[in-house]
Amino acid sequence: MKFRYIAGAVALALSLAACGSSQPATKAAESADTVLKVGASPVPHAEILNFVKQNLAPAAGLKLEIVEFTDYVQPNVQLDEGQLSANFFQHKPYLDDFNASKGTKLTFVTPVHLEPLGLYSKKITSVSALAGGATVAVPNDATNLGRALKLLADNGLVKLKDGVGTAATERDVVDNPKKLQFKPLEAAQLPRSLEDVDAAVINGNYAIEAGLKPASQALVLEKTEGNPYVNGLVVKAGHEKDANIVTLGKLLQDQKVKDFIKQKYEGSVIPAE
Repeated sequence: MKFRYIAGAVALALSLAACGSSQPATKAAESADTVLKVGASPVPHAEILNFVKQNLAPAAGLKLEIVEFTDYVQPNVQLDEGQLSANFFQHKPYLDDFNASKGTKLTFVTPVHLEPLGLYSKKITSVSALAGGATVAVPNDATNLGRALKLLADNGLVKLKDGVGTAATERDVVDNPKKLQFKPLEAAQLPRSLEDVDAAVINGNYAIEAGLKPASQALVLEKTEGNPYVNGLVVKAGHEKDANIVTLGKLLQDQKVKDFIKQKYEGSVIPAE
């Protein structure tokens, strides 16, 4: 009888394990639930997240899985589809435009840093040297195109229709004294275009990734004061107050992160205040 009791107990234990009912399996599932999968551009976003992951997250009880993207579309698509817990690569004007055009419901949670947009060239060393009819590459997405044209307008290269601001398109250029030719390209391609164009307006993250130094190499650089293009943490609507998202948001705004940004990027990336 004793043998039968032991055999029955073993069979019951094996049955529970097969059904996923053992205590270790439950603990493993709970542990997996604490992992945040965050999509990010490689530079500087993933670098900042890796700093948080290595230096701040363990003490906060947070586990991060960082997924890198080289474009501005898939991080939002995968967040909307539930493949990501959050993403960190974009500013709010881009997010608003993406939501409006794609019908997504993604929410900006925490501002982290600003990457000033800049005008770069391998052929000239000053804006005044741009020749008549010069070709200038610009981002082809709506928000960054308007931002690029505003940068050119702020530096006297073009004049935009009154009141259009950062919503500008090429049709809003009302005066173009140098008769500049605009070449819209996907933002990630802009650094590579420098060999083929006279100048290019490049997003800060792609400039840094290409080895450019915005603070010293840009012919002109976006002003930071009152700038709406601060990059930050984004989640799917309804998850803004999830405990792990709130924790990550606080870590990204920690003074140690601000100091890391200042020291590593030397003015090419500016922490949000």
